Amino acid sequence: MAVNWTNSLSLPVLTSISPVVALTLILAIAFALMLTDRLRPDLVAIGVALSLGLTGIIEPNEVFIGFSSSAVVTIIGIFILAQGLQRTGVTRAFGRVLAQANRGGERGMIALVMSSGACLSLFMNNIAAAAVLLPGAVDAVKRRKLIPSKIMMPMAFATSLGGMATLLTTANIVVSEALTVSGQRGYGLLDFVLVGVPVTLAGILFMLTLGRRLLPTRDPTALDPARANSHVLTESYELFQRLNRIRIPPTSSLVNQRIVDSGIGKQYGMSVMAVLRNGQTVLAPSPDEIIRAHDTLLVIGRRERAEQLRQYGAIVEPDSQFEGEITSDDVSLVEVIPAPRSRAIGQTLRQLRFREKFGASVLALWHGGRSVRTDLATLPLEFGDAMLVHGSREAISLLQSDSDFLVLRPPAAEESPVRADRAVVAVVILIAALTTAALDIVPIALATMLGALAMVLVGCLSMDEAYRAIDWRAVFLIAGMLPVSIAMQRTGAADELGRVITALLSGFGPVAVGAGLLTLTMLLTQVMSGQVTAVVLAPIAISTAQAIGSDPRAMAMFVALGCSLTFITPSAHPVNTFVMGAGGYQASDYPRVGVPLTLICVILIIALVTFVWRP
Repeated sequence: MAVNWTNSLSLPVLTSISPVVALTLILAIAFALMLTDRLRPDLVAIGVALSLGLTGIIEPNEVFIGFSSSAVVTIIGIFILAQGLQRTGVTRAFGRVLAQANRGGERGMIALVMSSGACLSLFMNNIAAAAVLLPGAVDAVKRRKLIPSKIMMPMAFATSLGGMATLLTTANIVVSEALTVSGQRGYGLLDFVLVGVPVTLAGILFMLTLGRRLLPTRDPTALDPARANSHVLTESYELFQRLNRIRIPPTSSLVNQRIVDSGIGKQYGMSVMAVLRNGQTVLAPSPDEIIRAHDTLLVIGRRERAEQLRQYGAIVEPDSQFEGEITSDDVSLVEVIPAPRSRAIGQTLRQLRFREKFGASVLALWHGGRSVRTDLATLPLEFGDAMLVHGSREAISLLQSDSDFLVLRPPAAEESPVRADRAVVAVVILIAALTTAALDIVPIALATMLGALAMVLVGCLSMDEAYRAIDWRAVFLIAGMLPVSIAMQRTGAADELGRVITALLSGFGPVAVGAGLLTLTMLLTQVMSGQVTAVVLAPIAISTAQAIGSDPRAMAMFVALGCSLTFITPSAHPVNTFVMGAGGYQASDYPRVGVPLTLICVILIIALVTFVWRP
């Protein structure tokens, strides 16, 4: 189709450039920005959509067409449905099963976490499924004296495996949308079952046998920060190796100052864990706590930093031992990690105003594979980090209710309230939504949004909670990239790339073409998100199928399933990075387990798609 390059919105500098060349430049710049993390992927995606409109590759009214696409609407509905299950305590039941599991050894635990992860990922986002399971898995691993590195990676991989068996995986929805845009029939809810379920079962079987042997075996107290009680937590973080006893005589200039004004934290990078006063222990003191004469401050930080307090007349005691308890009925010590899609990633505790917001202190930070106990406020948080947080039960409860953080094992009384009386209703709504979509009574987008509306109307969650449940970054990423499918078809880029693939592989038959697309998809997914890979490769798969007289839906299936093969690198999927800290993993651990698992999945996918879909 000819493109009108005299459109008034076109950039004059690009009016003489071929549409294919312009599209290639836009995508090359976008991929470079994504791969180098120069800009956030969602911001890059919006830039792509705007660039396509400004260059005239797509019409102005198509720039934001992604926001009204059935793919984006479906994804929004899934986020809200999943949150309804969480707020009513349904998903917590999966975590409780793991936490209460006391039978079976390592193999039994792997089977349990993988089956639970695969089941949850059938109807909710992969990283949300992992977030539901992680606290219970950490608890069960500790109580059963198992090695976390043998459990956490299988749990992460299971969520990706389970996503192959359902349309409700983001990449699968995107590929289905590409089929619809090209005039083909999109996928139904159950179209992935006959291929996805056998692949999932094979993946679980692999992890229970050879994969389990390939997983690293590391000392959990050395690499895994996920601990259950205060004694083990303090040992794991080597907290008392940085404990200093600071005695405050009446002549000290620190007397009658608030802790926040003393400079102990802001100037010297240390944390006040407790104040010993008149035979009593004030645990997790407030920043507004007044330092009094004869107090003894228990301060966490480097010794040389503590020595600098002598200039204020403080006495640094040579004996830094503390035999008392640092928790009580009112004060808890818990471990906290950044939640999936956390806005805290890349920000420091000071920038987050963590102390002021939650009223709790971070005593240590598990960062880069080691415990950091000084200058915590200036370290940007990363996925895989874990924080040792000390505070009142009210503070911990407030922290647990925040969507940016995940308390790995909160005290029983601190669990955030759920609407348990709506649990059955939430399950019924989910089943009704999925059933109507599976039977093609209503389109999948309409079914999920009706279910989301029902969740709010019956009180499973509030409208504000529904808004907070939506990962708007994912929405903007997908909505911004979806116009790429239109651009690739309109400029003929998809047809051209399809002809290249056809020329290379068509001589070996349509199965070889599908295998090539599957391999290409898998490789691209290791370095960029599956959603972006799906947007780019789905139109190519469809054009290739049409060029060789094959079924476009069968060829697109290779791309959809390839986007779930995220096992080789930590960056292939956020869920891989999410469990790195809890499992004590290194980047090299992933290919050792992921490469053979991927090969098994690739072989099975090729065989099953060939048998079921007959490309």
